[in-house]
Amino acid sequence: MAHFEVIEKEGLFLVKTLLENETVRTEAGAMYYMRGDIKMESKMPSAGGFLKSMVTQESIFRPTYTGTGELYLEPSFSSFHIFDCGGKEWLVQPGGYWASEEAIQLDIHRDKVLTSFLSGKGLLNFWTKLKGNGKAVISCPGPVEEIQLNNDRLVVDGQFAVAWESSLNYKVEKATKSLFQSASSGEFLVSTYTGTGKVFLAAVPNWRKFLLDSVSSMMYMQSASK
Repeated sequence: MAHFEVIEKEGLFLVKTLLENETVRTEAGAMYYMRGDIKMESKMPSAGGFLKSMVTQESIFRPTYTGTGELYLEPSFSSFHIFDCGGKEWLVQPGGYWASEEAIQLDIHRDKVLTSFLSGKGLLNFWTKLKGNGKAVISCPGPVEEIQLNNDRLVVDGQFAVAWESSLNYKVEKATKSLFQSASSGEFLVSTYTGTGKVFLAAVPNWRKFLLDSVSSMMYMQSASK
């Protein structure tokens, strides 16, 4: 099995992958550099893949790296989380997929229209679907907290959930029964997960990323006001 490791260098995070005659798949453009006898391939997707790309605006090209050596993926102020899919099916927030072992199958999951609309994603919202035995890496704003539900219910504010097992029933709903109470509580819409399975939460962004986003937002507001 390929070995993934998250490395921190001067406030940036990057993923190091050790290959021993193995294959891994990554998000398009994720490669930083590689050492050793590693071959990169980017196969032409099927017609169905092109159609999904047009609808979801996700990249259809996810290159594979095969051989023996070290593969380093691009550094980021965001964090990364490595987990074992364990033969289960996972849903990952749009843009969250970063890398995985070859055995992991990738597909697209579409939200229900009402759930997608309420979540602020328009009439259509798509998540990356992972399935199989092996490890995967996702990009997230900060450290991940893994929550195991056992025939239980989890209520999450905002977009803090970055991935979860598809065995859970997910929906977006009002925080309280009435619109007035939901609005006045400060928690108008929440995401709920019910059943048995895991949810990954990343509620606190890395402070460097938070600072960068804040500065960028201020510069944009100053530019727009001129």
